[in-house]
Amino acid sequence: MMSEEESGNMLIKPLKRVEEGNGESGENGHIRKKLKSVEPTGNERKHPKRKVVLLLAYSGKGYYGMQRNAGSSQFKTIEDELVTALIKSGCIPDNHGDDMKKMSFQRCARTDKGVSAAGQVVSLKLWMIEDVMEKINSNLPPQIRVLGLKRVTGGFNSKNSCDARTYSYMLPTVAFSPKDYYTKNSAAFRLEPETLQRVNQLFGSYKGTHNFHNFTSQKAARDPSARRYITEMSCGEPFVRGGAEFAEITVRGQSFMMHQIRKMIGLVIAVVKGYSRDEVLKRSWGEEKVDVPKAPGLGLVLEKVHFDRYNKRFGGDGLHECLEWTEEEQAILAFKEEHIYPSIVETECQEGSMASWMATLPIHDFEATATGAQDKDREQVGEYNTIMYLPVQLSVVLC
Repeated sequence: MMSEEESGNMLIKPLKRVEEGNGESGENGHIRKKLKSVEPTGNERKHPKRKVVLLLAYSGKGYYGMQRNAGSSQFKTIEDELVTALIKSGCIPDNHGDDMKKMSFQRCARTDKGVSAAGQVVSLKLWMIEDVMEKINSNLPPQIRVLGLKRVTGGFNSKNSCDARTYSYMLPTVAFSPKDYYTKNSAAFRLEPETLQRVNQLFGSYKGTHNFHNFTSQKAARDPSARRYITEMSCGEPFVRGGAEFAEITVRGQSFMMHQIRKMIGLVIAVVKGYSRDEVLKRSWGEEKVDVPKAPGLGLVLEKVHFDRYNKRFGGDGLHECLEWTEEEQAILAFKEEHIYPSIVETECQEGSMASWMATLPIHDFEATATGAQDKDREQVGEYNTIMYLPVQLSVVLC
């Protein structure tokens, strides 16, 4: 026996009693614990689980954005459809649908209600079953498609690894008409080259790093996260679809806040139409609270996401592919022509979302703060809607 001095502070614990089913008694009465064995499922035995990215294209009409809202089946999202298709295809276990962290799921961009995408990228772990893309697409509605799949590193995160995002915004060119422009057939409007040049001068002002706290909600003027870097913004040449003239705006930036792009476009439209002066852009980047109108969500499309740093580090290592989608470009264009463009044109012609929004521009006070402008004008909104809004809306609906 050890003396008290020899044992020191050694703590001697009594042996636990062996309970039925918890272990077996071995030699000298020592306990041997039983290890719980988990039988692999059929797919786990047959197919390896790998970290991949999926290239997604979808028309956002009828959906409440990209991100899944757990426990809210009333508001269907793009991810609801995707997760259901992954389970039905045998790519992920059933319980991964309830907790998407189990498959390390991450989206590159969170698109809002009604917003479409031609180049959304999500990263996740799934079983590499045979004909995986075909099986996933067979369980998706026609307006959502997986157009590409590539293996990535185990620690890849589509959101954190993304260097930049490119969006487009398709709108009727009548949005750039003078504020006193009035006709029963807005489809007859054609954008003059001089006006397009002025539009692009204004969009060019956004390039660089600015404080965009006025272009989103619930951001303080001195919040560092409101500073965003824009590398490109321009409006292309107009084209005719469905008898009306449209144009496509392209904007590329490091990242964007909620509603930021729609407000950037809305403010330029207000300036071009004559509701405010050019200097309002610079003032909106200051600490003053500026009333910035938000253009409709219809027409906004996530075109492409960029992974320059990842491609430089891993794209040429012989194990992983560059996250470029040159081979899928034809499929992307075909999807846009079949699902995205027709949806935008048809909805604009039928509902006139841009026309309805333009009719609200007079209630904005671009010289005052947002709070002051809204308080001052709300008293007149009822009268304005009754006298002016309905005739204007009906007169500028396209097609």
